[in-house]
Amino acid sequence: QVQLVESGGGLVQAGESLRLSCAASGTIFSFHVMGWYRQAPGKQRELVATITSSGGTNYANSVKGRFTISRASAKNTVNLQMNSLKPEDAAVYYCNLNWWAGGSRRDYWGQGTQVTVSS
Repeated sequence: QVQLVESGGGLVQAGESLRLSCAASGTIFSFHVMGWYRQAPGKQRELVATITSSGGTNYANSVKGRFTISRASAKNTVNLQMNSLKPEDAAVYYCNLNWWAGGSRRDYWGQGTQVTVSS
């Protein structure tokens, strides 16, 4: 059983920073991807940033240069440093862990953490 526990959401003003953390536990395939997605009211869930088990990163164009995803020293923990936050960054942020096994992708999700950015 894989579990993802998120922390770090909150309310900030535009231009400020927040850091989200996600800790995964359970039986996790060695080669995996962890990342963050977000969903604003009335919108589809979208990718924010991902990092592979070997350290490769990928970012949505809208957050490049402002957000940084990294692996923490604790095993299977990733952080998302969000700087220069904008009102349009406000959403529920979900941690995701996924890997391919037996020809199919397995996805696990956290419960979500709210990020609110006031203008």
